[in-house]
Amino acid sequence: MRFDPALAAQEAFNQTEVELGSDWNTAVELEETFSSNAGTTAREAYEGLLALAQQYPNAHSFQAFCIYITWQQVTEETIARHFETGLRLCEVYLASQKGKSSRDIECISELHRSFRAGLGLEEQDELQMEFKRDTPKGGD
Repeated sequence: MRFDPALAAQEAFNQTEVELGSDWNTAVELEETFSSNAGTTAREAYEGLLALAQQYPNAHSFQAFCIYITWQQVTEETIARHFETGLRLCEVYLASQKGKSSRDIECISELHRSFRAGLGLEEQDELQMEFKRDTPKGGD
């Protein structure tokens, strides 16, 4: 990757106070728990942050933060569920670029490709698609 997702998460989180209003303190507590723990405690804080993000679909910096920390979850616990969550969050984020930082769009586009690759969904080139069309299917 051409950027550090942990640093990008910090930068994005620092811009979320205005977006979250009265829930800012909750986000700070969850982020501190997530950042300073591992295992079940960190996972529960992560899930809490994602739940909070669902309440603020237009909080672009907070949405970006959640994508970056999802990549951190992938590196801690490489399971399909984290890749799927990251992919879904990226697709929602990238569906509209209005009001979003070009830096976050660039980084999240890169993460989107990484989440897809982690799930085995790399884009196929024309030759691969032709090969699959020409390969016999079925039994004898």
